[in-house]
Amino acid sequence: MIKLIEDDITTLKVDAIVNAANKSLLGGGGVDGAIHRAAGPELLEECRQIGGCETGEAVLTKGYNLPAKYVIHTVGPVWAGGRNNEHSFLASCYRRSLELAIANNINSIAFPAISCGAYGFPIDEAATVTINTLHSFLVENGKPAEVYVVCFDPRVKAAFTQTLRSLQ
Repeated sequence: MIKLIEDDITTLKVDAIVNAANKSLLGGGGVDGAIHRAAGPELLEECRQIGGCETGEAVLTKGYNLPAKYVIHTVGPVWAGGRNNEHSFLASCYRRSLELAIANNINSIAFPAISCGAYGFPIDEAATVTINTLHSFLVENGKPAEVYVVCFDPRVKAAFTQTLRSLQ
């Protein structure tokens, strides 16, 4: 079950939230900075120990001061006109995050719209990749039980809603 919501991902009471991180994992702007601020300095320390993450991959940390028990950090692609496998890297972000969720008995997970902010991924294309990847994974694996996509503005939610409706 995929649910689209407009909310602050840092306040959600789910097993894990996904952070649209940069390769250093050391915080940044947007959702990444908000998650680091809300989780507290222990998150930064754990991320330092991990030592980074490559585009399309994902790593798991504790949630610290967040309502979520875990944070799954994934590094989305920077849009370069579709010439650098951006679609494949974006799909990988969602798949790797879901694989970590299953491996850690995470039953509810909330994703931001990865790469749709400062990384410049076109929202309609990101919606197609995101919804299709999540749907395929859930059909194949049957879990996690609850998957949320947290849209940061009405335009993003509209694009993701339209894509989700096309599956039905």
